Amino acid sequence: MEFRLHGANPLKLYELFGVEPPAKIYDFSTNTNAAPQRGGFSPNLREAVEDYPDDECAALRALLSANFGVEKENLLVTSGSNEAIYIIASYAAARENFILQPVYGEYLRALSAFGAKTRNIFSLPAEFPEGSAVWLCNPCNPTGEFIPDAEIYRTADGNPNVFFVIDEAYRDFIWTEEELLPLEQRPNVIRLRSLTKIYDMCGARAGCVAADEKILSRLRRRQPSWSVGGLAQQAALFFAADDDLVPRTKKYYSKEMPRLISALNSAGFRTLPTSVNYFLTEIEDDEKFIRFLLERGCVVRHTRNFPSLDGRFVRIAARRAEENDVLIAAIKEYR
Repeated sequence: MEFRLHGANPLKLYELFGVEPPAKIYDFSTNTNAAPQRGGFSPNLREAVEDYPDDECAALRALLSANFGVEKENLLVTSGSNEAIYIIASYAAARENFILQPVYGEYLRALSAFGAKTRNIFSLPAEFPEGSAVWLCNPCNPTGEFIPDAEIYRTADGNPNVFFVIDEAYRDFIWTEEELLPLEQRPNVIRLRSLTKIYDMCGARAGCVAADEKILSRLRRRQPSWSVGGLAQQAALFFAADDDLVPRTKKYYSKEMPRLISALNSAGFRTLPTSVNYFLTEIEDDEKFIRFLLERGCVVRHTRNFPSLDGRFVRIAARRAEENDVLIAAIKEYR
């Protein structure tokens, strides 16, 4: 069976398996935030639909600048981090690109689309060839492993002629005790942030790039005008103004993740360590396991397209406590 490249869109998985979707579906395949968001979002739909959006995302860049501790001149807002990945990849065709695996599949997909040379690596060495680029997700999707900031800074500083593309989509989900250093701008480091995951607004595509102004100038040349829609900007401005969300998120997952993982371990499943809101659990027959859960309304993420995982695990993202209880009950029944 050929699985889809990503999680989410659960009805497509039901169609693939030929399973009738139940009235209620619990989607553990997508890594969006289950912590409560602030209420009261009331978009101006007339403005969002009829007016051209701000092509510079000035208000949103100012807000994100304060949130991330980065000068607004060092920020570029994009239509989700995927747009940024493809724009960066368009400049990478002449480089040798090292991808730290296992990882999100869009890096390879984007680089391949532009004919770039790629090579998988499974640890971060101290040195890279001159003029190459390194792609990594930190914390890692799908494992949840976090590489300390000091190690990445040390590697980047030791390779000044190598570009490091660091996807930090899940940084705000870290609930374990990690030494998180302030964002320090470097001329060879490009950081990606997704707003859709932490603010649970995947339908409104918004993300950003933090990088040196010279890098951003080149990226802007290949970004379509008005790529970030008005509704996406309104949503991001509203939800990103919630100063308590990140602490609230960490507090929620620091309690719920150990509970969920412990329940799976008690049911006889081996799970891998994680620092964020999702984790891997080892499974003997992924197709059988996924089908069993689908029949009980629970959707998890396969790992067949992740090098070194190869379907021996499934990825599970924690949801609300009552939803997690449904999954726990289904997994206990499977055993």
